[in-house]
Amino acid sequence: MRTVMVEIPNPSPSQLPSAGPRPPGGPPPAPPAATPPPTPAAPTSADVARLAGVSRATVSYVLNDATSVRISDSTRRRVREAARELGYVPHAGARSLRAGHSRLVLMPAPPVPMGPLYHRFLGELQTALGRLEYTVVQHAATGAGVDEAARAWAELRPVAVLVPGTGLSPRGVAVLRRAGARAVLTLGPDRVEGAHALLTDHDAVGRSAGTHLYARGRRRIGVVVPGEPGLDVFSLPRLAGVRQALDGTDASVTVLPLAPTEDAAAELAARWTESGLDAVFAYNDEYAMLLMRALQDAGLRVPEDVAVVGADDLMLGRLLRPRLSTVRIELPSGRELAGLVDRLVREPGGEPEVRDVLGATLVARESS
Repeated sequence: MRTVMVEIPNPSPSQLPSAGPRPPGGPPPAPPAATPPPTPAAPTSADVARLAGVSRATVSYVLNDATSVRISDSTRRRVREAARELGYVPHAGARSLRAGHSRLVLMPAPPVPMGPLYHRFLGELQTALGRLEYTVVQHAATGAGVDEAARAWAELRPVAVLVPGTGLSPRGVAVLRRAGARAVLTLGPDRVEGAHALLTDHDAVGRSAGTHLYARGRRRIGVVVPGEPGLDVFSLPRLAGVRQALDGTDASVTVLPLAPTEDAAAELAARWTESGLDAVFAYNDEYAMLLMRALQDAGLRVPEDVAVVGADDLMLGRLLRPRLSTVRIELPSGRELAGLVDRLVREPGGEPEVRDVLGATLVARESS
């Protein structure tokens, strides 16, 4: 048998048969692949400058709220409108290149519940740092140990870290320094080796409340200790401050654990008469308002039967009847603290600074 080899030439594209009609029952032809639209280029400060009819330097001054350069209101308005129309936002990476280091300020999220006073302070600080061309990031390392959290923060390469409470150790400070952090600050009751310390003396809050209640003739004083986990870093110093104020006097102090619920407050109020207490420092305004309402529901008069003092000086406390006496807590302004952070970033390497930054002033109203 003879085998014959036949070579079949490859057809050119023009010789290929067209698809033609689909035979009955056959699969539908595949649709042509869609071509994605091109991604538009991000607008730049040069684009904003052209649209607004100004220089790029003017755009930078306006969008960073610079006060060192005099720019008319109409020009500022024109630049902001151009930036809004183009959807322009400043590039954090470009800022870092100009500065020679990151412009990221990291603020770990507090591990404990924080009230309106702290959130207002945080908002002011973020605004002030933004005007100095820093980007503020809040970071939570949930469930991590102190040193593990510091390593997680270091991965972001912040130029500064501001840690509230007690969530940092000397080893964590060293980790952050090696990762390029020029300024590491703590905001709390204690110092941490190697870090700048902004000390908040919560004993002063309790001393103010205890001194006031004693001066008003109260001698059997209860002090609320919140049941929320983590708040003991603030509540125990406040309790200690009340005891300091009453040390050596004929007054007594009773600790009153209280969960932040209406039922818990009602149970405490139901036992009040048998306790013999004639005053209470309720840790803060929120606990004071919770307990004051429960005492009134139980038939007790405020302040005739029980004097009540809170802390933080919240607006809602001024709207109660009777108006709530409170300890006004004075923290540094956001602008002042932002200026400190900026100085420490620009002038790294000095000895750690220590500042007392919490003031406490009693504001007497009808509840005491």
